[in-house]
Amino acid sequence: MAKSKSEFLSFRRSSGREVAANFSGGNISSDGGILLLREIDNKLSLTKQVANILPDNRRQSSVVHDMLTMLRQRVFGLAAGYEDLNDHDTLRNDIAIQTSVNSDKSLASSPTLCRFENSMPKELLFDMHKIFIQQFIDSYKLPPKELILDFDATDTILHGNQERKFYHGYYHNYCFLPLHVFCDKQLLASYQRPSDQDGAKHSWAILALLVKAFRKEWGKGKLCLNLWFLKPE
Repeated sequence: MAKSKSEFLSFRRSSGREVAANFSGGNISSDGGILLLREIDNKLSLTKQVANILPDNRRQSSVVHDMLTMLRQRVFGLAAGYEDLNDHDTLRNDIAIQTSVNSDKSLASSPTLCRFENSMPKELLFDMHKIFIQQFIDSYKLPPKELILDFDATDTILHGNQERKFYHGYYHNYCFLPLHVFCDKQLLASYQRPSDQDGAKHSWAILALLVKAFRKEWGKGKLCLNLWFLKPE
């Protein structure tokens, strides 16, 4: 519907263009970049693959938000810098966030997302990492001659009374100490840990699982893999 002239604030014309302003911006978001994440995820299908292995023990007749939508809401929110679940009490009505998860309605609240996260069994993490590793393997058209794996223990600073928080002398703060494994720019593993342990703990176990997966896919014929292990600082 065309708007009447009275709804606009008119300015002097510029090179033949009419210049006007109005204050009926409607739903506005500062997170337009999240739509790029949506396109990337649609191409890679990572969240869809993960959602397919998530257990859903809810009473289906009462379900409002499906698993894939909640997963994308949480993952895209984290990618946009919203770490706290409380942020979603506002974000659930953000039109860009809604569009990124293919919804036009209010998304899950922070209590719903909290129950969603805490309902996942620990054993599920292994199956999720299988998806990341397979995505990495599929990114190669030919078996690589060499892989350089970067094992990186990184501090995650804590600001509250989170369970199992500890003071880390090296980082001079209370933190978690997750172990991340990268190959070039691709994430292969991410393991959350408390900080009261050695930064290299669990590294060899994760390395063994990665080598097993690589050999299963690429270990046919005369393939030779040289794996460089970069010990965490």
